[in-house]
Formats: sequence, structure tokens, C-alpha cells
Amino acid sequence: MDMVIVMLGAPGTGKGTVGHLLSKEFNIPHVSSGEIFRSYLKKHGELAEEIQNYIEKGQLVPDNLAINLIEKRLFEEDVKKGIILDGFPRTILQAEKLKEILAKQGRKVNIAINLSLPDNEIIERIVKRRTCPNHECRAIYNLDFKPPKIEGICDNCNTPLIQREDDNEETVKQRLKVYHQTSEILIDYYKHQDILYTVKLNQKSDVTTLGIAEEIKEYLKRN
Repeated sequence: MDMVIVMLGAPGTGKGTVGHLLSKEFNIPHVSSGEIFRSYLKKHGELAEEIQNYIEKGQLVPDNLAINLIEKRLFEEDVKKGIILDGFPRTILQAEKLKEILAKQGRKVNIAINLSLPDNEIIERIVKRRTCPNHECRAIYNLDFKPPKIEGICDNCNTPLIQREDDNEETVKQRLKVYHQTSEILIDYYKHQDILYTVKLNQKSDVTTLGIAEEIKEYLKRN
């Protein structure tokens, strides 16, 4: 199945968790823009420092840098049969460029999934989030409603969990401010193309994430 899925939603809404479930369901890679940026940071010097400054301040990586890195990723072999994009696009320019890149490949965005959660619940989620740094695993936990079985250790691969440097309240508030400045117009962009699917969440939604993925799967079958 050649399926291009865009995950929309503020930081902490569970895009990564739902994206991973859909990745397994459709057997296509889940690609996070944040992971692409962090991977790039390890390989490059001065330009990497510039990207790092944006990430640490909770600001958007400039369009030209984000588009350049994502375009390279879209032409790699493992995403030729489909991709789930998490964290890209974040602006209308990025969305238009994504449309152009996919059109060159004879593809298009099939669905934009918008996960919606109130800001106060997002902040609480993120500061209590713990992540498995193992790239083969990348499991995400929450100290309140999805804790690991052994404190500080990933259930899947026994790797010590980490709290990402940008998962602090000050940075999260800045990220949310930036997100709201751009999100409404991007949501409208996909709504007018009749490919937007919104899921309203609440603080305990992680316990029903599998249900959300099933709901999206059924929607895709009908459309």
C-alpha cells in the first residue's frame, strides 16, 4: 500500500505513539522530523548548531532547512511504499513544498490526522514523559498513566529511559505558543482538501491509543 499520512497536533498529543501503531498496521515507516533534525545534529557542524538553537528555544526550524532535510528523507528507499510524517509540515509553505515533492513521485497526502488536546494537559503530559533512546525501539512512557514496569527502564528493550532536554515546562509553553501561531491555518489547509481527520483527546487518552489507531484504519478503508 502506497500511503502518505501526515500527523498533526501540538507537542505531547501522542502523534508518535499513534504514528508507531499505524506504522505497524500499514507496514510503512513512521518518520519524525525531530529525529531527522537530531540525527543531522550528530553529523554536521556549524549548521547543526543553528538547528540546535531553534530546538532548544522551542522555536520552529526555518522552512528552508526543514524542507531540505525532509526532501532528502522522502527519496530514501524505505519510504517508497509509504510514510507517516510526524512533525512535518508545520507551515503552509512546508505543506505546499511537500505536495510538490510528492507530486514528482506520483504521490499525494492521503490523510492528515489532527490530534487535539487542551494546553494544560499537554504541559502535564510532556514534563512527565520519558523516552526510550534506542532508535530500534523509541517507546514513549508517562509517569502517571503509562509508567514502565520497572522504574526508569524500557519494557521492550531494557534500555534506561531518558527525559528529553526540551521536555521541560518553559520550553513546552514556548513550543505551544509557536504551534498555535501556525496550526489553525495548516489544519484549514488540509480540511479544505477534505483529507483532515480530527481526534479529540483527553488526559487519559494513551490507554485508548490502540482504539484511535483502529478508528483511523477503518476511516482509511472507507475513503
